[in-house]
Amino acid sequence: MAESFDTIVIGGGPGGYVAAIRSAQLGRKTAVVERDKPGGRCLNYACIPAKTILRSAEIYDQARNSAELGVVAGDVSVDWDALGKRRAAVSESLSSGVKMLWDKNKVTVIEGEGALTAEGDVQVGDAAYEAGAVVLATGSVALPIPGVEFGDRVLDTWGAWSLPERPQKIAVVGAGASGCEIASAYGRFGAEVLLIEMLDQILPAEDRDMARVVERAFKKQNIAISTGAPVENVEAGAGSVKLTYGDSSTEVDYLCVAGGRGADVEGLGLEAAGVELTERGKVEVDEFGRTSNPKVYAIGDLVNAKALAHKASDEGVVAVEHAAGVPTHPVDQNLVAGATFCHPQVASVGLTEAAAKEAGHDVKIGKLKLGAVGGATVYDDKDGMVKLVVDSKYGEILGAHIVGNRACDMIAELVATMALEGGYQELARIVHPHPTISEAIFEAARSVDKWATHA
Repeated sequence: MAESFDTIVIGGGPGGYVAAIRSAQLGRKTAVVERDKPGGRCLNYACIPAKTILRSAEIYDQARNSAELGVVAGDVSVDWDALGKRRAAVSESLSSGVKMLWDKNKVTVIEGEGALTAEGDVQVGDAAYEAGAVVLATGSVALPIPGVEFGDRVLDTWGAWSLPERPQKIAVVGAGASGCEIASAYGRFGAEVLLIEMLDQILPAEDRDMARVVERAFKKQNIAISTGAPVENVEAGAGSVKLTYGDSSTEVDYLCVAGGRGADVEGLGLEAAGVELTERGKVEVDEFGRTSNPKVYAIGDLVNAKALAHKASDEGVVAVEHAAGVPTHPVDQNLVAGATFCHPQVASVGLTEAAAKEAGHDVKIGKLKLGAVGGATVYDDKDGMVKLVVDSKYGEILGAHIVGNRACDMIAELVATMALEGGYQELARIVHPHPTISEAIFEAARSVDKWATHA
């Protein structure tokens, strides 16, 4: 007789492991199916390794450029082997932490590849498991350039973060969050970086004003930028890669493709279980993550929304709460902040200025350069800006955008303000501690009505 669970989660990444823990907290017998390591791709091959390497790049860059701050570091160098070992150690530590949390919450771990059966139960190898509800949380896979296969010199993002050597010259295709993080890391490590984007700006999902700030900062980091340029004629050799982009051509040590990802649905048995896909190959779900099979839920990169780890985690919570029949609220996708950890960092929530105008809003803008507040000078973090997009009628904050070395932490204040339906007028009256970079937020709010003190 097949073992039975109230909830089975397929995939132990940031969406799946959190979903499993929340399900267990609700008193449901829960299992998680994972074919690799606890924490999934994000923790072991993507988000966490990327930020670990970016932190090392930050330290290296600061050490080399700290003389004006009165700290002369001397002959600073990068120990690439030590850097790689720390990257692995950080992921291993956090992966072990996920396993500990599963054990603490009495989540059963099933090793292997899970697939749905026609009844909406789960098959793992030769073993069958009955499920009251199934949550699909298998994430996404890298998509190569058409006609170009990933290999020794043509890398996906994990390949870029796990290089055995520091390249002298690297090209990065795709200037979204992942591409910009890779470019910013290697540029600060001293490599010659070419960042290529098919669209007309880097960080295409971000407000154009913010993309321009980042572009100016990137030019100080050994990063050459090419926009509106498709990549063609890729020739990967034993020691280099040749390619053309637009009207130009180059030869680099490595080519990293960071231009897109696709839902990892292969082998999940979706058709047999009656789980429908969208035209874009994502899983069709309602606001609670429930698929066309009412017993099966899908979250994270599998569904049509932003591909972000923190969004996946909250969607996992909502899915298992809905399956358990307890009160819950759908994730407000408009209040999921984007976060890019290049230097300077980029964070945003809500609408860009262009999108707000296109939606028919009568828009007012508040902007403040970080250099206007004292904390930015004290902490040597002046390359940045806060921008608020507001509706002129009632002062609703439609979008908030930050560039700066603390942007990904600062954006939470804007998300909270918007979630609690605070307008820019309220934000302008909130006293912020001095001297901090966060003072730029309330000054940006004041600048909407042109009364910022330090504008």
